[in-house]
Amino acid sequence: MQTEQKLLFSIIVPVYNRRQELKELLESLVRQTHRDFEVVIVEDGSQDASKDVVEKFDEVLRITYLFKENSGPGLSRNYGMQHASGNYFIILDSDVILPENYMEIVRYELEQNYVDVYGGPDAAAQDFTPTQKAINYAMTSIFTTGGIRGKVQSLEKFHPRSFNMGISKQVFKKTQGFSPMRFGEDIDFSIRIFSEGFKSRLIPSAYVFHKRRNTIRQFFKQVYNSGIARINLYKRHPKSLKTVHFFPAIFTLSLLAMTLIFIFVCKYALLPFFLYFILLFIDASIKNKSILIGAYSALMSFVMLMGYGLGFMQAFWMRILLKRQEFSSFEKTFYK
Repeated sequence: MQTEQKLLFSIIVPVYNRRQELKELLESLVRQTHRDFEVVIVEDGSQDASKDVVEKFDEVLRITYLFKENSGPGLSRNYGMQHASGNYFIILDSDVILPENYMEIVRYELEQNYVDVYGGPDAAAQDFTPTQKAINYAMTSIFTTGGIRGKVQSLEKFHPRSFNMGISKQVFKKTQGFSPMRFGEDIDFSIRIFSEGFKSRLIPSAYVFHKRRNTIRQFFKQVYNSGIARINLYKRHPKSLKTVHFFPAIFTLSLLAMTLIFIFVCKYALLPFFLYFILLFIDASIKNKSILIGAYSALMSFVMLMGYGLGFMQAFWMRILLKRQEFSSFEKTFYK
């Protein structure tokens, strides 16, 4: 182990109007096989506060509840880390559930191969709804995102996401934590971490069950803002924009163009998209052992590509062509 002192874990969780999800997360923390950690809950100006939920875990967890004015998840995570007593911070979203050996895996992996930053993938639990499983497929499939979330080949320079990541206290002191960005703040944070010379890695077995949004409307909002965030990130970090990030916009423009051709010129114009839909349906049905989830997954994949593509194009138009200032569209949906 490359650190001279014992790892003292502080779990940081920002929460905004997510009482039930937070309760399920805390229940999963109680079941951990490794219990040497504290929990810091940061209520980010919620109207439906969760203080009473947290208080029910006072006797079974070392837990601290903090309330602050609403600022979004990034600054709330910073607030939690400022008040934490550990030397290694594990940052989780309030809508995740941990397998019972999550903390044991993280402790073991860091003791064997210490890094100042790690990230883990996400998965769908067996009891998730068909919609949640479909969204998980859309966000992680090789046929939609290229498998870039939790890809094993990224072990040496993995960009962790804020739903499941860990950083040393030294990283926080050096970088001052997350920026005020409403969306894309975790990618911005990762880029700044690397610029300071810190190393990261993916721990594939340190996965979380991620509920995410559970309606088409909420999911569309999330991915639309993610498309906008990608251009905002480009303006802050020009080298961060890669070819793969253009795919949803190309998909969206092609679908719109082929729809017009289908209506006015050729009845076979949409055939490639139909075949792509069938591919997603078959792959998701096999992976989830459900035709229903397969159909939902194909639908959610289209929602994701269209939403991200439209947000990306809007931001490209406003920020790059019109040279407007940084913005996000659905500013009330801070929590992913």
